[in-house]
Amino acid sequence: MEHLRESSGRAVEPGQTTAGPRADHPQRLDGEGTGERWRFGFPGRARAEVHTHGARLRSLVLPDRWGYNADVVLAPRDAGACEGSARYFGATAGRYANRIAGGRLVLDGVTHRLATQENGHTLHGGPDGFDQRVWRCEPFHSAHRTGVRLYLHSPDGDQGFPGALDVHVTYTLDREDNLTLSYHAAADAPTVVNLTNHAYWNLEGEGRGNVLGHHLQVEAPFYTPVDAELIPDGPHRSVSGTPFDLRRPRRLSDVLTRPDAQLALAGGGFDHNWVLGGARQDRPLKAAVLYAPASGRRMDVLTTEPGIQVYTAQGLTGDITGKGGRPYQAYAGVALETQHFPDSPNRSDHPTVVLRPGEVYRSTTIHRFTTVTS
Repeated sequence: MEHLRESSGRAVEPGQTTAGPRADHPQRLDGEGTGERWRFGFPGRARAEVHTHGARLRSLVLPDRWGYNADVVLAPRDAGACEGSARYFGATAGRYANRIAGGRLVLDGVTHRLATQENGHTLHGGPDGFDQRVWRCEPFHSAHRTGVRLYLHSPDGDQGFPGALDVHVTYTLDREDNLTLSYHAAADAPTVVNLTNHAYWNLEGEGRGNVLGHHLQVEAPFYTPVDAELIPDGPHRSVSGTPFDLRRPRRLSDVLTRPDAQLALAGGGFDHNWVLGGARQDRPLKAAVLYAPASGRRMDVLTTEPGIQVYTAQGLTGDITGKGGRPYQAYAGVALETQHFPDSPNRSDHPTVVLRPGEVYRSTTIHRFTTVTS
């Protein structure tokens, strides 16, 4: 992809400067189900929709190389469908995203038993994780950016986690078509925190087939192998010589059809953590690039997080009908979840996820959208 020419994909209208249009004010839409829906964006440019149930990204409309718009985020047709197999679509996952083995957390010598679900493990914060909560929303707007900030209070003992936690998540669109997700949290007692967004992306447009024709690049020399229950199994492994070597762009259909025990354990696709290179704590660095050849849409993912969980949605079965009226089958989208590593609270060789009183948890992920024009 490196040799391809990129463009914003939009002509400059007479009388309009290249500085771009001014942002629209965020608009509260008619509610569906529990919570509120908010829409924000720029005239003729990117437009997003966020639902307060789960602080979830429900829609992102972008033009292709010819200027035709499509929604590139998967979501159920019913905006209020936030449970069952649809619960994580676009949601903010927490208090601890990904898996904690056996629902067991040892912190400062004290063992905490967490609420569990699949196979007795804690996934994405437990059965009543942050994706199931209704967050308080405050819109914001200026000439150059627009978005919403969502707030949640998680009490001490929530899903078994120690300490009360105050969290806010900010979705910001700027007129360069960057969608920035910023996370901030503070606790009144030692706890663990790992927040991410679980959007499924299809850059050809949601409901328009699968993502097997997409090209994916991940800036990572190592990945985390898993066991049959998708819990980390041993130390990180080199990606060299494996389907996990995405240091150069690879077509997903080419890598997912290779015989590999790790792909088989995950049901025929990726559901793994990649260990990103570079010192990322202070500023977002490139983690991944997703490219859709037919539409020309490209998404660069930059993050301050040390890892990215790639899930190619091989578990979708068609039981969820999307916004466009089509059922979502296997590989209908791909999730690129920037985060700390799975089961880090139980792994001394992983970066710490402990948050103590007086400290502030901060995390930033930028989704940068362009179109490839030739």
